[in-house]
Amino acid sequence: MAARIWAKMGTGCPSRWLRGWHLSPGLPGSRLAHVGVADRLQREYDAVVIGAGHNGLVAAAYLQRAGVRTAVLEKRHVLGGAAVTEEIVPGFKFSRASYLLSLLRPQIYTELELQQHGLRVLPRDPYSFTPLLEDRSPPRSLLLGHDMAQTQQQIAQFSQKDAQAYPEYEAFMGALVSALDPLLDAPPVDTAALGQGSLLQRLKALQALRPLLQAGLALGSQLPRYYEVLTAPISKILDQWFESEPLKATLATDAVIGAMASPHTPGSGYVLLHHVMGELEGRRGAWGYVAGGMGALSQAIACAAAARGAHIFAEKAVSSVLLGRDRRAQGVVLQDGTEVRSKLVLSNASPQITFLELTPQEQLPKDFIQRIRQADTRSPVTKINVAVDRLPSFLAVPNACNGQPLPHHQCSIHLNCEGTHLLHQAFTEATQGHPSSRPMIELCIPSALDPGLAPRGCHVVSLFTQYTPSVLAGGQPWDEQARNAYADTVFDCIEAYAPGFKASVIGRDILVPPDLERIFGLPGGNIFHGGMSLDQLYFARPAPSYSGYRSPVPNLYLCGSGAHPGGGVMGAVGRNAARVALEDFRRL
Repeated sequence: MAARIWAKMGTGCPSRWLRGWHLSPGLPGSRLAHVGVADRLQREYDAVVIGAGHNGLVAAAYLQRAGVRTAVLEKRHVLGGAAVTEEIVPGFKFSRASYLLSLLRPQIYTELELQQHGLRVLPRDPYSFTPLLEDRSPPRSLLLGHDMAQTQQQIAQFSQKDAQAYPEYEAFMGALVSALDPLLDAPPVDTAALGQGSLLQRLKALQALRPLLQAGLALGSQLPRYYEVLTAPISKILDQWFESEPLKATLATDAVIGAMASPHTPGSGYVLLHHVMGELEGRRGAWGYVAGGMGALSQAIACAAAARGAHIFAEKAVSSVLLGRDRRAQGVVLQDGTEVRSKLVLSNASPQITFLELTPQEQLPKDFIQRIRQADTRSPVTKINVAVDRLPSFLAVPNACNGQPLPHHQCSIHLNCEGTHLLHQAFTEATQGHPSSRPMIELCIPSALDPGLAPRGCHVVSLFTQYTPSVLAGGQPWDEQARNAYADTVFDCIEAYAPGFKASVIGRDILVPPDLERIFGLPGGNIFHGGMSLDQLYFARPAPSYSGYRSPVPNLYLCGSGAHPGGGVMGAVGRNAARVALEDFRRL
């Protein structure tokens, strides 16, 4: 089964189509009919964007905003890449892959007027809930929110010392995030350009150093401590601040989520920072749900692009990048043989798909191809989308009699996080080719804040779980039996914290790493288009000397998460790549 779904209900509702767009039933989107989506694909544009993931849509919006005639070509029936809403079980609308929003750059909200195009974000406060399994009634739990006094009271259950240290820790990490923030909105420094060209060109290249210098100045005398955060295992950093295991394990989840890494892996501190770099409504580090699911964000960006005249098409799979005799990109070829000419080609696909599948290999340097092949794309993630007929009731905080959501139901609910040793144990099992016997689980219930996602009284549950290896021990396939066995393990774990959960399940959608690769084009199932380790960031993303969105093929650009600053629903790659491509376009 393509979707790895079982359900207690019948077949789904029929699809609805709008000028080549698939709109999940109930999603805001019918207004797009009059904002410039093309009825027919033209044979020539100024720019073609491969893939309608959120970064590709952002790039298209900025290019079209600058007057560059742009087409976006998406292979799936639905726009958004991993930021989609899909009705997997009838009546239940899931954010099937990505499921939370925080990292989207604030400039994109305002410059693309996303609120005017229908985007509505539902902030969460409190935002983190960690129930414990322990021999006491009721078991304790840790609830974190934006009210610092209340959060300190929660932490004090486990350690008064940690409760006192927590505000200072938050300020320390906040200062580092603020210092690194400017680096997200500019290409990495082109070190080769600093020593090439005319004096004027060299001076222009020096201007690219400004964000890096700003970051260094902002860190000041604390630079050695912050360097340690970026390079050390997150367990070492958290041990310096705190003593209580539930707090350390809860915070460590942000350092390993989506990464084939343990809290004891050097460099895991940066991944934590990457996940606290965002903001919602001016609040640093806040995360929220998109009303209507993550697909509503992609719809808003697409609407912004289409309103300016961009042409956006679903079910238009690109088979290759078209090169001219001068070896410059000059368009794309679709799977049906159609050629679409353009002066610029931007790829929202992963570096592996872009350069190993779509681009003629003989046109690429051998060392570049080797770098792309050798990139670490291991994924620990299995995403399970679940339809339930009632809210989970946790032993630590039982449900109200009326069945209405309580504050903790809106949170990211961390299970099997009593201590960092459990996360390391789950990681170790996966490195040996075995799915974790006690996996790290982040459980979210977006319908607690957005009830329209599910039928009355029912809910959608997102389970972001790890660790599951891409390749099982002994080369065993991820067949139906293996998928269901792992999902059953996850459900057994949830049942221990929230008895009755398994009986509430109506249907489930299991996406192991090979599914994430096949459906969403994520290399190895990696949600970031490649690991976010220090050796694959900034200058080295996707490869040294090619971190500035330009590729070895002139007029071909990378605008997906495999480029700087990396993964997450951030949009920075799309915005930055569009600006670089636009600069080159003006010289053509």
